Amino acid sequence: MTTHAVAMIRVTNPDSLGQYREKAAAALARHGGEVVQASPEPQVLEGQPIVPDVMALLRFPDRAAAEAWAGDPDLADIHALRHGAGSSDILLF
Repeated sequence: MTTHAVAMIRVTNPDSLGQYREKAAAALARHGGEVVQASPEPQVLEGQPIVPDVMALLRFPDRAAAEAWAGDPDLADIHALRHGAGSSDILLF
């Protein structure tokens, strides 16, 4: 069953984020993932959440593929670029 994830990044290092963006699509594709939509200006419709600087909706073929992407040791350097860009939260749903 298709699984989606939302990625939220609060950017403190734009250069690292730029490097991550150059490699992110290929890293996702290794596990059948793709970016459905991304926004550098998320908008709050209700409540008072901590609003990230960047938000993306990701799609994977299934939960196992999403977990494999997140834990793939061959992608550790790419994930490190995202972590170096600031704080990030990724939630599956």
